[in-house]
Amino acid sequence: MSTLEIDVGDLRPRSVDFTESELIVTLADGRKIATPLDWYPRLKRASVSERARFELMPMGIHWPELDEDLGIAGMLKGRGG
Repeated sequence: MSTLEIDVGDLRPRSVDFTESELIVTLADGRKIATPLDWYPRLKRASVSERARFELMPMGIHWPELDEDLGIAGMLKGRGG
C-alpha cells in the first residue's frame, strides 16, 4: 500500500488583506488564498482598524483583540472559521 504525497508548498502567511467581501491571505511562496468574509463573522463585523491588528503565526493568523484564529490548512480546504 502506498500513500500519495502532495507538496503543498510554503503555507506560512506573509500578508493579510480585505476587500468588501473577501479575506485574502498571501503565502510565503506568493500564492493568494481568497475566502468569503461571510465565513468569518467576527472579522466581518470588525472595524478596519481591528482587522489590521493581527499576528502572523507559522501556520495561520491570529487577531487577539477579536479572539479569532484562522489556520491556512483550513482555508485551503474551504473551511470557514
